[in-house]
Amino acid sequence: MDLKKIIYVDDVYYSLVTMKERFKNKFDVYPAESMEKLFEVLEKITPDLILLDINMPEVNGFDVIKKLKADTRYTNIPVIFLTAQRDKRIALKGMALGAVDFITKPFSADKLIECIQYHLDMEVQDTDKPIILSIDDNPSILHAVSSLLEDDYTVYTLPEVKTEQVLTELLKKITPDLFLLDYNMPVLNGFELVPIIRKLPDHEDTPIIFLTSEGTVDHISTAVYLGVCDYIVKPIDKAVFREKIAAHLTDFIVRRRIRSLND
Repeated sequence: MDLKKIIYVDDVYYSLVTMKERFKNKFDVYPAESMEKLFEVLEKITPDLILLDINMPEVNGFDVIKKLKADTRYTNIPVIFLTAQRDKRIALKGMALGAVDFITKPFSADKLIECIQYHLDMEVQDTDKPIILSIDDNPSILHAVSSLLEDDYTVYTLPEVKTEQVLTELLKKITPDLFLLDYNMPVLNGFELVPIIRKLPDHEDTPIIFLTSEGTVDHISTAVYLGVCDYIVKPIDKAVFREKIAAHLTDFIVRRRIRSLND
């Protein structure tokens, strides 16, 4: 069976040798000790994933990923950052530049394999986009949300939720990374849906954003009390809307990764 090809970029020679030897039965690892060497290797092979060290003396990982993402040949190759720093801002910056994940050093071989395999599987299934569930009884809002977000996210829409069971059954089939909820809906409104979502093990801290025409102080206070992370008042400012979605999703993905590393 052909092994998946991975380029590992690190300026430490020992790390390159160790990685190649350690994972020789799992992945076909191509070492690269610099950005120049990385692009030399890329001229010869198309990797399934790139492991990229952030801290390198001449050109750091951030500069490397910027160059990768600027070239249409390499834009869709998933990049995982490796870093000795546990600063959340470093992770956020990396993911904002296009990294799919980050691993902090020192890491166990099992953890790294698990992380790599997860993202390789995501690529195979074409489900690498974060999932958003938008619930609103206004079809035009659902259409607008889908149109604004579908290029970057997998968007599911639901016109209303009539019973708790309807929502819980849906959430057995999909696992949203973010919820967009209308406040005013005919059966279960947004405030009633939040506790239903929060009591599910997979969604104790999944970002929930209210998208509504009612932005009173009382509404916002109640939303914050329930654990809603943001409140967007209609009509939607397209640029602000996209920025808020991206910021909350990035923060959530980083927190999820930090939590998994500490488990």
